[in-house]
Amino acid sequence: MDLTLDWPRIAADLDATGCAVTPPLLGAADCTALAALYDDPAPFRSRVVMARHGFGRGEYRYFAYPLPDPLPALRAALYAGLAPMAERWRLAMGGAGEPFPTSLDAFLARCHAAGQAKPTPLLLSYGPGDYNCLHQDLYGPHVFPLQATILLSAPGRDFEGGEFVLTEQRPRMQSRVEVVPLAQGQAVIFAVNHRPVQGTRGIYRVAMRHGVSRVRAGLRRTLGIILHDAA
Repeated sequence: MDLTLDWPRIAADLDATGCAVTPPLLGAADCTALAALYDDPAPFRSRVVMARHGFGRGEYRYFAYPLPDPLPALRAALYAGLAPMAERWRLAMGGAGEPFPTSLDAFLARCHAAGQAKPTPLLLSYGPGDYNCLHQDLYGPHVFPLQATILLSAPGRDFEGGEFVLTEQRPRMQSRVEVVPLAQGQAVIFAVNHRPVQGTRGIYRVAMRHGVSRVRAGLRRTLGIILHDAA
């Protein structure tokens, strides 16, 4: 899949706020088809009911390998566009760990060699009153620092409320909150764990967390594209 995106603009937005919104990556028909997969357990390896674990309310399913179309191409294209930014962030935050390879296959081979072999792309489903607590998607020592969420439902038609929320915990300062409105098919790309910030005395790192505010009505389904696999 060739994602024709303005990667320099995305990089600038990520540097400025820790998130960037894309034009629609999926058409309405593809969004509807992917959202409908949630009701068939066959493509998935596990189901998580958030309330059982204190994660919020709602639920999600992790896909099994092989991933259904268009996920493999979408995941690979997002990785290829984001890998230069991930490497730049790694160096800015001290250069710990190995350089990020240019291809998703090479990065996943590294994850799998370390025992992180479970696929992490997932579908999330929220009904009235459901929400997702602030969290980070960390599944082992190998972490790609950026991920994406694609809104599959149409706001205002399929659901109300349910805004994507990102918080930034700055050292010795109050947390900053970013609310990101999305249209059907749009993605928000955001920092998984930490991001570098240029301060008056050099670069420092801030911790990022993301979640979803309460859905007031309807059914909200999203596709999560995490680029590292899980142990």
